[in-house]
Amino acid sequence: MRIENRESGIGMVDVGGKQPTRRRAIARGGLRMGLDAFLLLRAGKLPKGDALKLAEVAGILAAKKTPENIPLCHPLALDSVQVRFELDAKLPGVYALCEVSATAKTGVEMEALSGVVGALLTVYDVVKQVDPALTITEVRLEVKEGGKSGTWIHPTASRPHLASGHPPPKGEASSLSPLPLGEGRVRGTAVVVTVSDRCFRGQAEDKSGPLLAEGLRDLGLDTGKVIIVPDEKDKISHVISAASSVADLIVLTGGTGLSPRDVTPEAVEAVCGRMIPGIGEALRSAGAAATPMSALSRSVAGQYGKTLVVALPGSPGGVKAGLAVLATLLPHAFHVIQGGGH
Repeated sequence: MRIENRESGIGMVDVGGKQPTRRRAIARGGLRMGLDAFLLLRAGKLPKGDALKLAEVAGILAAKKTPENIPLCHPLALDSVQVRFELDAKLPGVYALCEVSATAKTGVEMEALSGVVGALLTVYDVVKQVDPALTITEVRLEVKEGGKSGTWIHPTASRPHLASGHPPPKGEASSLSPLPLGEGRVRGTAVVVTVSDRCFRGQAEDKSGPLLAEGLRDLGLDTGKVIIVPDEKDKISHVISAASSVADLIVLTGGTGLSPRDVTPEAVEAVCGRMIPGIGEALRSAGAAATPMSALSRSVAGQYGKTLVVALPGSPGGVKAGLAVLATLLPHAFHVIQGGGH
């Protein structure tokens, strides 16, 4: 005999007659934050510790406890729960992805969504101390497999081939996340150069150079004392040439504007055998979130042998936006420059 609540019509779906089949679901969601918080999150230096490591565990626990929080979900013996993260400087913020699988009579979509929400709320809790203006966004089911309805793919899923059962393209990871936890840090030596007449003469304090050096150290790079040079093309080019013998990365701050003394882009172009226009475009795009004046920046990047050279604006805000972009691009850029595959 089946007992129903006739007043409300609420009741669990009876799956007793179904046969267990392989079920899988992947969900995704984002957390938007300010650039300062993003850099601290990326470096694992938030006051409460490494938010992503904590959130990975929280997401797994949330997926397992789904039936306790959502009344009509069936308790399931889950085969696997995996939580991964994608740090995105353009957001800026982080995307969480949760993949759940089970051999069961019903799907695991809600478990995957619960895992994403649990992970994002944990990151929210750790980040809110330094940035309370946070937004959880775009929580959705990406793909689901198994059961009577078969495979379903969200129209804008970022890796639809994963839902089809086909292997990913050669060289691509089997996770939806292009930047899994732990792969964002880089190893190498960086040289920081501040380009400023006034700082060189001691008439102004260099605030951007030390900020840039600290940010690069947070990304895993070794940096020494900040070099300060005047706004003179030949001297800037000479420093780049000299530093390239010991550095994997040279980052300059200052001299990218429109004044007659702003010649850093010309100095970079004079010595680099190959320019990388996309980095300059990404830097201007990131700066646009803070000010429309970023469109006037002439930030550039190029290669001097196997050394990557990047010119950022001279303001602390421009440096912070630039660090967020470099945090995303440097791991792959270093890999390819050193001869690795795409």
